[in-house]
Amino acid sequence: MRLYIDPGTGSMLFTILIGVLGALIYALRNVLVKARFLFSGGKGAKSDDHEYPYVIFTDSKRYWNVFEPICDEMEKRGEKVLYLTASEDDPALKKTYKNIKTEFAGTGNRAFARMNMIKADLVLSSTPGLDVYQWKRSRDVKKYVHIPHGIYDLTLYRMFGLDYYDTILLTGPFQEEALRKLEQMRNLPAKEMPVVGLPYLDTMMKRYEKDGKPAHEKPIVLLAPSWGPSAILSRYGEKIIDALLKTDYQIIIRPHPQSFESEKDLIDRLTQKYQNSDRLEWDRSNDNYETLRKSDILISDFSGVLFDFSFIFERPVIYADTSFDPSVYDADWLDEKPWMFSVMDRMGVQLTQDNVENIGPVIEEALRSENLKAGREEARQEAWQHIGHSAEKTADYLIETRKKLSNG
Repeated sequence: MRLYIDPGTGSMLFTILIGVLGALIYALRNVLVKARFLFSGGKGAKSDDHEYPYVIFTDSKRYWNVFEPICDEMEKRGEKVLYLTASEDDPALKKTYKNIKTEFAGTGNRAFARMNMIKADLVLSSTPGLDVYQWKRSRDVKKYVHIPHGIYDLTLYRMFGLDYYDTILLTGPFQEEALRKLEQMRNLPAKEMPVVGLPYLDTMMKRYEKDGKPAHEKPIVLLAPSWGPSAILSRYGEKIIDALLKTDYQIIIRPHPQSFESEKDLIDRLTQKYQNSDRLEWDRSNDNYETLRKSDILISDFSGVLFDFSFIFERPVIYADTSFDPSVYDADWLDEKPWMFSVMDRMGVQLTQDNVENIGPVIEEALRSENLKAGREEARQEAWQHIGHSAEKTADYLIETRKKLSNG
């Protein structure tokens, strides 16, 4: 007779096991520290646990663009930071710093096990789910700080994704109200929510100011959806690709990186059916800058790339009506629809099941519209603060907060 454990129960048992092992290792470590103290005549052995008071943790190399400007700023200020990544080929590992140590923490559960026992004053991360799944709060961390990896509603994380952080860094004040409502509904302590902007957008803006837009004969349409059952490729699939190929435009399809893991069957089917040609290109690059820079219009859904494209390159967007299902997201707890859906009417043209097969005129309307330009600027002012100074603001917060923790 075989014993069957369903995936949900298995995940729960693994989480319990990680917690028990973490507690045992934590206790053993304390015993060893006390033993070293006694055998050294009361002087104690020197520990390097606090050599790096700041720890940055990322679960993917694709977020190096978020953290590189912050690392550069902390390096400039002489602050010691340990950067831990779950990607063995993270570009950070090839960069040379004096004060920033970059290190591969292992993949998956190995990385989380390391983080569960990390010792630091502050941990900065863009990874949601702290203290929800395998990643547990370490007893030796004073404060956990979350930084978004794009401009979007922070209620569009999977449920409870940010509940157990101490601080949420905001790109703009529009993100705070919904998070405060969730705190009250769940009886959570009030988090710090300073508005710091978004460092990687500052970097992208500087690159574009230097590079400008490349010249090309035909307009380029970029299809760059999010992932999941509410995203474009799941809802529209072949229908939207067929419609785009009927136009005279060049087409680039850039799936969300998570799609290659979570929707592999879907991506494999589409890439096999629509292979690279002189009209269509699949983009898998880690850095989306060059693809965004050369594109004339973007088609997306609820992905934060809509705002990157609009705010930096000041070009039109088409947002798809995907009948967004909030059931797995924090947004499901709230009556109000997420900010990004309320602002999209001002910024772009909507794509629906009714007009998708005749997408050419929809693209032409978006390319010509003057009203959309004003809408994009209004949204930019609401969503992206401290333009050009986001890394400085982030470093200011980290350093000032550590001083308060030390004095407290």
